[in-house]
Amino acid sequence: MVLLTTLCAELTFTAVAVPVTWLLLPLLMVMYGAGVLVIREAAVRVDAKWPSLVLLGLAYQLAEDGLGLQALTSPDMYGSADWGWRALGVNWTYWESQIGVHVVFSVLIPIMLTGLLFPAQRGRPYLRTPGLVGVGVLAVLGVFGLRVVISATEDPGYRTPWGWTVTFLLGIAALVFVALRVLPRRDLRGPAPAVSVPKPAVVGVAAGMSTFAFLILLLPPGLRPNSVFGDRVPLTMPLIVAAVLALAFAWTVLGWRAAQDWDNRHRVLLVGGILVGHTAFMMPASVTTALIGAATIALEVVALVLLARRLERRARDERSILGEA
Repeated sequence: MVLLTTLCAELTFTAVAVPVTWLLLPLLMVMYGAGVLVIREAAVRVDAKWPSLVLLGLAYQLAEDGLGLQALTSPDMYGSADWGWRALGVNWTYWESQIGVHVVFSVLIPIMLTGLLFPAQRGRPYLRTPGLVGVGVLAVLGVFGLRVVISATEDPGYRTPWGWTVTFLLGIAALVFVALRVLPRRDLRGPAPAVSVPKPAVVGVAAGMSTFAFLILLLPPGLRPNSVFGDRVPLTMPLIVAAVLALAFAWTVLGWRAAQDWDNRHRVLLVGGILVGHTAFMMPASVTTALIGAATIALEVVALVLLARRLERRARDERSILGEA
């Protein structure tokens, strides 16, 4: 799961346009992997479900982008103040984009894929308490590492204002409290089951298109330093449209997964579509990024095909055992 988190969040995305990202693999694995492992372990210990994982992903994003990278408030980091809406000292367009990226690619997808690969361990802690404490320390060190290694390089001398630092810390504490103490005690029911789920290929295409559209609304294509829409539309409009799109697709997926014919093929194609859309967004920057992106997508497809075959073999074996019984 630590490796999947790093691959899904960064190495199939930023590394397409910035291959030097691979050199940061040790730091990224500590920051991403340790942080999401803590999230997963904490959720499992209180029997928390996906709503708690979403809130913990939001807390994780505040820690990484707000406290570590300081990109939520920096006027210079990544040029986000130039291509997005900035108000009250915060880069709101960048913030919304990273909420989507980290909740989905850093938290939900790696945890889902790990559960598919190792179903016997689903719902069980991977670590004992000392191990969890150690990984928690690594996660904190990873956040500090982002500030020392990346923030200090990209925006030397910048420090997040104390007011926002306190706000981020309080926000993290509130999100963690609700995720681990409030939501697990509630009977959280999803939307009414859909009559039927579309074919897996349709799910994959819808996931890819929705992911690409969400990113293109909020980030410059290929992360080039220019405005997304120029002066043609108010900077607040893409935030609203992207939020509506993300919420609508999330609600649709919840309806699909509640249906009786939702199976592992749908899960694999859902993840595959999201990952391919994620990588495809980075490809327009140059011919080089297009080639790297195409190769990355090919590897993603191969890996997901192998996963689908493994899951199908497992399902056949289980049906065979049940038939013999």
